[in-house]
Amino acid sequence: MLIALIIAFLAVFAAPWVHRFLPRCSGMLLAVIPAAFFCYFASNIKTIASGETLFTTYPWLPSLSINLSFFLDGLSLLFSLLILGTGALIVIFSSGYLQGNLHLGRFYAFILLFMASMLGLVLAGNIITLFVFWELTSLSSYLLIGFEHTRESARKSALQALLVTGAGGLALLAGFLLLGHAAGSFEITELLNKGEVIRAHGLYLPILLLVLAGAFTKSAQFPFHFWLPSAMEAPAPVSAYLHSATMVKAGVYLLARFSPMLGGTDAWHYLLTSFGAATMLLGVIMAVTQTDLKRLLAYTTVSSLGTLVLLLGLGTSQAAEAAIVYLIVHALYKGALFLVAGTVDHSTGTRDIRELRGLLWLMPAVAVAATLAALSMAGLPPMLGYLGKELLYEAKLQAPQAAAVITGAGLLANVLMVTAAGIFVITPFFRKSHALTGDFHPPPPRLWLSPLILAVLGLILGLYPVVVDKLLVAPAVSALLAEPTEIELALWQGMNPVLILSVITYGAGAALYAGRKWLYLIAAGFRRMADWGPSRWYNLAIAGTARLAYLQTRFLQSGYLRHYLMTVLGTSFLLVFFTLFAKAGFRWGTGGPEALFHEWVIAFLVLAAALFAATSLSRLATVAALGVVGYGLALIYIFFGAPDLAMTQFCIETLSIILFVLVLHRLPRFSILSGRRARIRDAVIAIGNGGVMTALVLTATSEPVQTRISGFFAENALTQAHGRNVVNVILVDFRALDTLGEITVLAVASLGVFALLRARGKKDR
Repeated sequence: MLIALIIAFLAVFAAPWVHRFLPRCSGMLLAVIPAAFFCYFASNIKTIASGETLFTTYPWLPSLSINLSFFLDGLSLLFSLLILGTGALIVIFSSGYLQGNLHLGRFYAFILLFMASMLGLVLAGNIITLFVFWELTSLSSYLLIGFEHTRESARKSALQALLVTGAGGLALLAGFLLLGHAAGSFEITELLNKGEVIRAHGLYLPILLLVLAGAFTKSAQFPFHFWLPSAMEAPAPVSAYLHSATMVKAGVYLLARFSPMLGGTDAWHYLLTSFGAATMLLGVIMAVTQTDLKRLLAYTTVSSLGTLVLLLGLGTSQAAEAAIVYLIVHALYKGALFLVAGTVDHSTGTRDIRELRGLLWLMPAVAVAATLAALSMAGLPPMLGYLGKELLYEAKLQAPQAAAVITGAGLLANVLMVTAAGIFVITPFFRKSHALTGDFHPPPPRLWLSPLILAVLGLILGLYPVVVDKLLVAPAVSALLAEPTEIELALWQGMNPVLILSVITYGAGAALYAGRKWLYLIAAGFRRMADWGPSRWYNLAIAGTARLAYLQTRFLQSGYLRHYLMTVLGTSFLLVFFTLFAKAGFRWGTGGPEALFHEWVIAFLVLAAALFAATSLSRLATVAALGVVGYGLALIYIFFGAPDLAMTQFCIETLSIILFVLVLHRLPRFSILSGRRARIRDAVIAIGNGGVMTALVLTATSEPVQTRISGFFAENALTQAHGRNVVNVILVDFRALDTLGEITVLAVASLGVFALLRARGKKDR
């Protein structure tokens, strides 16, 4: 598994070069990579179905119990097949949809990076490893959503998705760290066996809330749902991939994976069912009011994600079975419908339902794909979507609590889903034909082949569910419930309450479609309410953050050096003063200061020169006084046995004085620009800093001298570093990286100065 991931990430770097040298067939060549991995994972289906789990681990940070662990069970196998199978079709579709795009090679790299990140996420066997791939999906989706970066709307949508999912990712990391602390391990296989310990731990509720925050933001649950429709600014193949099998399903996978360790409590049940039901209804209500094909599909995705979260919250075996089947159903029909929307847009130049009609005769293959996928979306037989809808009703009817309310909400959502499917397929494809507003060109095979394959798969699996029930669905449900489960799917379940609910769903959905004009008027109120929803608060938060940054910059970045110095010195004075006197306490030592007469003379000379420099009105006199201070310090270095440091000080002071004199001797005398109050303030800050530093030095010198460090340097300077000058050895050997950092800073600053001088020279010419 690790080798597969390494190859997948290497393909990211190879993709632009493949497209550069083989532009015409690059899409087909790159699609071979996910197709080959799909075949590899498919070869393990029987092994996993027999109850085995493939596991591999490599040490990463053993001291922190963090390993590169990967394991393959029924749940991760199902997600892997969806990611890779859909991914191969998406790459093929992209080669036709973005043909001629100057950045197509870059797009291939982004989509393969996203695919590899999702694959690593579902295979991860360590929660820290999982988090790394989790964040990689956010970063790669940011690149994909903002692929058409010349449009401001695309950049805004990409940033919105990154900020929302990134904030959830930070919460998820905190939850993972608490989870590892509570369970004593970061390995998922061990955590799955410690469910009772985790649920009984005092940190369970914070862990649950943090993990749910990460999952809800990723899977666009209310109130974080708004970023998903905005992500429609991405190209159609990106939208198809994000909505069908990858990005938004990551949160669902996380909830399913962690269900055995975090599920089974009232908090889990009420949080997931309430947020899931709200998201389910809100998404489908917003969907039927849309006139853009992609936005209609986006809101139905929000609704489907809410349905999946609701099912995981119920926690029953029927709900787990329904969730896995509906996961497959949604991946097939939603991927097909988004690709259909992209094909329609590519061929007609519009996605507006009001401008589309008669497409059945213009693009029959696309119409077949759209019809089959829409039938599965509406839950009509013999599509796999019918079987999924039946299981949904059965799970909701057998809900442990509030079954009537949950079933009623599910019925309303399914009725509106039938209406949305009709709006998507009947209006553009089967309505009476008329001249299109834009130029039409028939889609090439690459644009209708991928959606047709996905749609036909939904039909085949609906007619023959035995293909997947025991080989894919049962192992995935067993992994979700952490116990062996037998599954047997059949298209006909006999006369029962579920069938009656299905008939009501079809009839009510058809009636709503027939009266959709009235539905638009009623739903317009929901759109007005949505204007004050989470999306508006997000925009206000972004605007408020920008305004706060502006005010903070105006306050802190005034442009005056004296204000910066005052802020730094004042802050350091307050912090050091508080820490020294409130925490440590001031200590003078046992005896008074001991110094020889000439040392006192030098100290007073330095003090007098510093005072003269602060009060003089002559620039040259100030420079001379500062030189006296520097030379006085150099004499102190000599008296205390540091001649090399003293020589360095002498050189610096001499050079500084010469430079200052050459530059400043033509400038006028100092002018008093500050008022009396400002000078008093500056004096207080200066005296306060000097006093607190003096107190700090006296307190430090009152402690017993620890000579372990100096002794180590003195003993090892010659034997290990082969140098007799201990100070030089410390700088270039023992503190080599610190010195290298200082040299690097100076080098970068020099390059910056050089660049500025060259830029000024070019401007002058």
